[in-house]
Amino acid sequence: MSEEGEVRERQLRVLEALLFASAQPLLPADLRAYLGEGADVGRLLVELQARYAPRGVNLVRRGERWAFRTAEDLSFLLRREQQETRPLSRAALETLAIIAYHQPATRAEIEEVRGVATGKGTIDLLLETGWVRMRGRRRTPGRPVTYGTTDAFLDHFGLEALSDLPGLDDLKGAGLLSGRLPPDLQIPLPFAGGLRDDEEALDPHDEGDEDGEA
Repeated sequence: MSEEGEVRERQLRVLEALLFASAQPLLPADLRAYLGEGADVGRLLVELQARYAPRGVNLVRRGERWAFRTAEDLSFLLRREQQETRPLSRAALETLAIIAYHQPATRAEIEEVRGVATGKGTIDLLLETGWVRMRGRRRTPGRPVTYGTTDAFLDHFGLEALSDLPGLDDLKGAGLLSGRLPPDLQIPLPFAGGLRDDEEALDPHDEGDEDGEA
């Protein structure tokens, strides 16, 4: 093996070790410092992903992060019993689904889609799960907070990107959307980038007050 090949193999082994040891998906930037100057982290991750594709453990992408996960066709063998001290209510599931598809979304926009009021506690619960985050504030009177999903949301639901979200019929079949929602509800393409033109950054130490009041 050439010297270049030996360096690449070592880099792949380092990536493998770091990803296996991490409890959370990692960004390429988290890995670059361990690989040496000039390492093409993206290319190495794709190569490692290809090597693990036929195995019982796969290297998967969740948003911008990477992690090892049980192969989808074998996941039933390793299901873990998860104890949820606060299972998500129907209101929380509907709110999560609306945020996922309509992000960035304010509480008022969520309520417009659901047709009913959404309590602050519902959104607080979703923030606690780590699946939802405050993105910024809408450039409108009151400067309401906008919400979006996180990479942890993608990881939990086995999605590489928001474009992999299921369709409306699948959501209804899974019980994530109820009959209260408008029958002609259209699912838009969620916005997964940075702040849009109609958003502004959160204030330092912003605690997410809905109306932007002190």
